[in-house]
Amino acid sequence: MSTTPSADSIHLVIAGAGPAAQALVRRLAGVSAPYKNREQPGTAAFHGTITVLSNRDDCSDALLDLAALPQVSVRFGQAASFIDAQARTVTTTEGMEFPYDQLVVATGSAPMFPPVQGAARGLNYSTIDDAEQIGTAVNDITRALGRRPLGILVGTGPAAGQAEAVLRARGVRPVRTTLRPASVMPSVAGSVFPATGIVFEDGSSMNGDLVVLAEERLPRNELAESAGLQTAPDGGIRVERDFTTSVPGIWAIGDAASWDGMRLGLVLSSDAAAAHCAARLEEDARFRAPRAGRTAVAAA
Repeated sequence: MSTTPSADSIHLVIAGAGPAAQALVRRLAGVSAPYKNREQPGTAAFHGTITVLSNRDDCSDALLDLAALPQVSVRFGQAASFIDAQARTVTTTEGMEFPYDQLVVATGSAPMFPPVQGAARGLNYSTIDDAEQIGTAVNDITRALGRRPLGILVGTGPAAGQAEAVLRARGVRPVRTTLRPASVMPSVAGSVFPATGIVFEDGSSMNGDLVVLAEERLPRNELAESAGLQTAPDGGIRVERDFTTSVPGIWAIGDAASWDGMRLGLVLSSDAAAAHCAARLEEDARFRAPRAGRTAVAAA
């Protein structure tokens, strides 16, 4: 099987299908979130085609909606594994090769440690996008309690510092611990509240009205290394203010990128980063003619 990009349009490949990648596709395709009206996809400012490489076979409804856009192709279960910057191609773990005129790396970050037992019962803060979800949970808990909630915050580093600021801004009294718990305790059976306490290895515990885990994460930079992209001391892909990397034609957004020594996911929301990056991509596309005649071929 092979596909050949049109000679008169820009072909963009996005490695990754998380919130940052989805926000970028929405911006470029000229649709709002969520995209519901498949009969009227909106006016695209980006004149070209977009291929999104996802490492998962399953996906959210939001990603399926984007896949229905005529200029967007989402390749499920096709995680990008290697970039040939000279040939401008991306190879996936399944052996498919995709040509690109412009490439955006949005592979996100991964937890530094294995997840705490029961972590899904609590709230998590890993990027600035999580502030909205935490704010909604805090509002619900505050209304139910009729008082200012007490929050147990676990973590060190910039993410934990931001999470503490988010909690205080929403009226929570945060109690922070840097000691990693053994497990997160669920709330009372049948309660709509998230987890309310943590237990440590020695059996001691901390209890409150909600639990927020804000543990350190590491940007996924294996793909960047394959292209020879410069990385920052924190391991993220080094980007400039316009999201360009050290290699022409390759951009990086979201939690995989690092700007001014900080993970981009802690500095800008997905929507804000997507808006800025989309504007630069659109501007770049006006002045750069794509190369024709390249193919994407599935390995035998």
